[in-house]
Amino acid sequence: MENNNVGSETDDFERKGEYTAERQDNMKRSLKNRHMTMIALGGTIGTGIFLTSGVALNYGGPGGSLMAYVLSGINSYFVLSALAEMGTYIPVTGSFNSYAGRFVDSALRFTIPYNYVYSMLISTANDLVAVGILMQFWFPNVHPIIWSAVGFVILLALNSLGPRVYGEIEFWLAIIKVFAIIIFIIVASLVASGVIGGQNYGFSNWSYGTGPFVGGIKGFLNAYVYAFGAYSGLEIIGITAGESRSPTRDIPNATRTLFWRILLFYVLTIFLVGLIIPYDNENLLKSGIKAVAISPIVLVYRILGVKAAPDIMNAVILSSIMSSANTLLFTTSRSLYSLGCSEQGWKKWKIISKKGAPIYALVTCCLVVAALTCLSMFGNKSVFQWLAAATSINGIVNWLFILFIHWRFRRGYKKQGYLVDDLPFVSFLYPFGQYITFFLMFFILLAQGYGTFIGVKFDAAGFSKSYLGIPVFLIFYFGYKFTKKTKLVPLDKMDYETENYISLGFENYRHVKYTAMERLKSFFA
Repeated sequence: MENNNVGSETDDFERKGEYTAERQDNMKRSLKNRHMTMIALGGTIGTGIFLTSGVALNYGGPGGSLMAYVLSGINSYFVLSALAEMGTYIPVTGSFNSYAGRFVDSALRFTIPYNYVYSMLISTANDLVAVGILMQFWFPNVHPIIWSAVGFVILLALNSLGPRVYGEIEFWLAIIKVFAIIIFIIVASLVASGVIGGQNYGFSNWSYGTGPFVGGIKGFLNAYVYAFGAYSGLEIIGITAGESRSPTRDIPNATRTLFWRILLFYVLTIFLVGLIIPYDNENLLKSGIKAVAISPIVLVYRILGVKAAPDIMNAVILSSIMSSANTLLFTTSRSLYSLGCSEQGWKKWKIISKKGAPIYALVTCCLVVAALTCLSMFGNKSVFQWLAAATSINGIVNWLFILFIHWRFRRGYKKQGYLVDDLPFVSFLYPFGQYITFFLMFFILLAQGYGTFIGVKFDAAGFSKSYLGIPVFLIFYFGYKFTKKTKLVPLDKMDYETENYISLGFENYRHVKYTAMERLKSFFA
């Protein structure tokens, strides 16, 4: 690798100190290619498609919800691509949490992981609330908090076993999700066309009521928030880079295949649900707990008339949501581990158990999740929607800063004379794709709550729900910045050497051409 800054003792000395990144090399690299792909897939496919897709359909109608899922999917790829570029060059557990300190500002290095942890802990609690809701499908007289508690104990046990066992369990749980969605897409296609059930739905629901775009711009923006929540979790690929056996090979492979799988699954699912289920169906998270317990996918099977199908599908949804929560808890504990390494968090967070789990970070996450989940006792429907909305908004903020960090990463990379050819992965359509995605998501972040200002009376509750994550972020960022008096990292002082893929002994596979059989073998290697 050519670099006009390498080889000078003076330059090496100047890199030490304020702008040198912390090392995070005590994590076990146990995750294989197939683990990387399926962990990200399993962590993404959860309530966003199985439950809250019904809310998106209700808000935006069949056309608005479909557009929201397509647009959010495209945006997610540019974010994922930017993160993969940084993650292959510097494959550490902290991922974008660590990159914020290297390439922007230590105040952002402090704020991003706490903001991410806040978002992911809410998502984990959100999934546990969903577990309680789904169990009411079979046990309507048992309080959902009981089932949430059972799910919590299972999550704690699985995450205590270390990355290798976790990766294997998550791989097979993700396989169940994939097959369930594929089967649903096939069945729903036959139902929508009238091959099964005897009724040809066609596009009748697109002309029903005020469809296909219900609620205009407000309806679309509300649908987008929930659609975005369905895609949030793709950044898990970056978090797991520090535990990958071959990050420069596996992260690019996972990035390319994961996006198309997720987009295909989500777009086809929301499209078919919109064909079969009217947007104003009373069960789309509108009529209490019993309605919440019936996801849009289960509703399709009910229309089909197969008595056992809803029970089977509800079980699949339950296992997939547990899988999603499992992955969220895994990545959140790694974010706290990264904070412990940077001395911006409790030092014990960086302690690793013999199994390879950051045990103190894990226990901290579990305590917060337990407290958040207990909120479900005050009304599942209300809590479920509030937690889902808060998660989506916080997720948009995180993704905006991933793009900003990547922009700074590239500027410093070029300034210091590094070559783009030496990057193990290059982000797609840089910089235009990332620029467009950034400004589009920023606009949606600001505009999605405009409906709270419409009408005779200001909707304070709706406004709070729309922008809940923003004040949390600002308090953390400016509080740290003013207290520590931090400054922006100069482009020529950015650290590209500590724990980059070369110093860690990994190869650059970017220019290697693989056959289909070689790719298949590497997936299971």
